[in-house]
Amino acid sequence: MKSTSSLSLIAGAVALAAVTGFAALNVPDGDGTAEAKTAARLPVERTSLLCPAPGLSDLSETAYTAYTPPNKSGGSAAAGAAELLSSAKDEAKSDEKSDEKGKEPDKGKPVVSLEEPGKPATGEASGADSPALIGTATGRLAPGWTAQQTTTVEAGDGRGLLGINCTAPDTDFWFPAASTAKSREDYVHLTNPDDTAAVADIELYGPDGTLKSDVGEGITVPAGSGVRVLISTLTSKAADDVTVHVTTRTGRVGAAVRTADDTTGSDWLAASAEPASTLVLPGIPADATSVRLVAFAPGDDDADLKLKLLGKSSAITPAGHEELHVKSNMTAGIDLKDITRGEAGSLMLVPSEKGRATPVVAALRVVRGKGDKQEVGYIPATGPVGARATVADNRSKGSVLSLTAPGAAGTVKVTASAGSGGGTPVSKTYKVAAGTTTAVTPPVPTGLKGTYALTVETQSGGPVHAARTLTVTVDGIQMFTVQTLADDRGTVEVPAARQDLSVLDD
Repeated sequence: MKSTSSLSLIAGAVALAAVTGFAALNVPDGDGTAEAKTAARLPVERTSLLCPAPGLSDLSETAYTAYTPPNKSGGSAAAGAAELLSSAKDEAKSDEKSDEKGKEPDKGKPVVSLEEPGKPATGEASGADSPALIGTATGRLAPGWTAQQTTTVEAGDGRGLLGINCTAPDTDFWFPAASTAKSREDYVHLTNPDDTAAVADIELYGPDGTLKSDVGEGITVPAGSGVRVLISTLTSKAADDVTVHVTTRTGRVGAAVRTADDTTGSDWLAASAEPASTLVLPGIPADATSVRLVAFAPGDDDADLKLKLLGKSSAITPAGHEELHVKSNMTAGIDLKDITRGEAGSLMLVPSEKGRATPVVAALRVVRGKGDKQEVGYIPATGPVGARATVADNRSKGSVLSLTAPGAAGTVKVTASAGSGGGTPVSKTYKVAAGTTTAVTPPVPTGLKGTYALTVETQSGGPVHAARTLTVTVDGIQMFTVQTLADDRGTVEVPAARQDLSVLDD
């Protein structure tokens, strides 16, 4: 006899999986035994994204683009909604240099509202008082929902093109390549999407280990609000290379680091992929004039890493930069100079010795241009595109897509969506040879009006890693920003129930 409690258990697990992307279910037989069944993949039905406050100066202009790819795997027929709303407030913490107090936004009006899959929606903000955005997508707009925040500052402090993929809330983030040097002004931005306050800790690690600070402990992030922290106020020690570790004691947050340098301008530093023994950092521009690798080993063991540059035709070991030793809980940096030498590439870090796989996190600080025309961007280690990954806010000119196959060769399909103001989607297939990077001008929608999204789907082989570089030239300066593409996790495995639920008895 089958009970309604079994049905409730199954329904609850399916709902949990569809909303959160994770569920485990093992439904017993009547005799108490269980049998594994093939899991089905269903689209998620709810997802959240957080965009940090862009506030830099009164000269800044910020564009937001949200997009959901067409869903091909069935799932919820509900229309759903996808909106990016202003947070309640953005506050400065531990920052004596700033007098920005934030402002109460218009809570009744979304900054961006997406109406249908397959067509991007856009919004904009200006000035230093723009708050963080908190977004939620439901129903058919949830699977693969992505949003891009792009800020242009043409002159003055913090000039540059600053881009970041709005991030999902979490409890643990790693940011190599930050700095407390006197020439830098780096902020940690924390955004709380929930109705209750979150409490976060910020730890800093320099070349000699922990940069001790009591100020970074127990930072309260009010409900539905953003907080920014100038990291140089958390320690008295100046260090060129610093790893920032953000964790939460209660609640969850979105986290990002906004960097600014007197000479090279500003950009966002997104979180590195979770600590792993092998990392891929895709999409170093061909004309990079300076590349600096920063790595950190968070465990108890030192890490010895081999460096491999995955170029157009093969993987090579950079001369003079064959290996990097990373001491436990110490940040290591190495200047790779103009490593790409006119040919776009990607960096891969692997253990120097088999059997000694020590997890690390890493990021690249990339500079283009020379003299007073230098511009900076960051490339964190990232996972593969997996089944599908998307990046928004591509333009008719200035976009470059880098595809990297660190192991086996892979084939991907790249789809350019309709434009935010009109246009017809187009697709193109690319084959990426093993151990190489293919940098291409991505397809552009026919009759494009506005901006568009690029969706990369693995067809065979792989894994393939990807990054998009967006460039805008202002007064002779090639302002640029790089966004990596990781699996959007738009679907989730839901274990199949063993029971026949066609008839249920009490």
